[in-house]
Amino acid sequence: MQPRQIARELALLSLSQMPRETGKLSAQQLQDMMLAAVRTLSNEASSALEMAAAELQRGSDRLLDSETIAPNLASAKAMVKEAIELTSTAINRLGSTIDFPEIVYQSSNIKEVQDYALEIIGLVKSKRTEVDRILSQALVNWQLDRLAKIDRDILRIAVVEIWDIGVDERVAINEAVELAKRYGNEEEYRFINGVLRRVLNLLAEESSQMSREN
Repeated sequence: MQPRQIARELALLSLSQMPRETGKLSAQQLQDMMLAAVRTLSNEASSALEMAAAELQRGSDRLLDSETIAPNLASAKAMVKEAIELTSTAINRLGSTIDFPEIVYQSSNIKEVQDYALEIIGLVKSKRTEVDRILSQALVNWQLDRLAKIDRDILRIAVVEIWDIGVDERVAINEAVELAKRYGNEEEYRFINGVLRRVLNLLAEESSQMSREN
């Protein structure tokens, strides 16, 4: 997991704690928000580990059942298949848990991660009016304030990364989609993808218009 990916998720979780109307945040307040974000991910990791352990136990039980109580070969095969599926799910859950939250926890004090997360948070806060304007234009038959807060913040992060930080458009959209997958469902991440692609068109139109005026 790259530092910017870690920073992006820390920024997202930090923004989720930020009230809509707030004055200038102190460095300590920002640090406290990021610490709370790390703790959130750590709690998620603990829950995922518990679920993986339960799935492994269920898989083990089904394997034992296939050997001892299955009435026939077909039933035994079905039990073995279920055990394999449960074990596979547990392994994938463990892989996801190890791959991200532990790295976040260990990387929370790395300067590059902190700096980028704080840059995103600061830009989302300072440019919110401009960012929300372009997002509102990009929404079709929908209002920005009706979106789930997590979706609004994912969109805002992507816009400031493209607009202010200069992140490659495809990278910013792909990262936003990955965050939407992690915190939502297929319908939500497809929605995020569509909105951001319309944002790109609007930004291109605005840039072209400014060039003609100059």
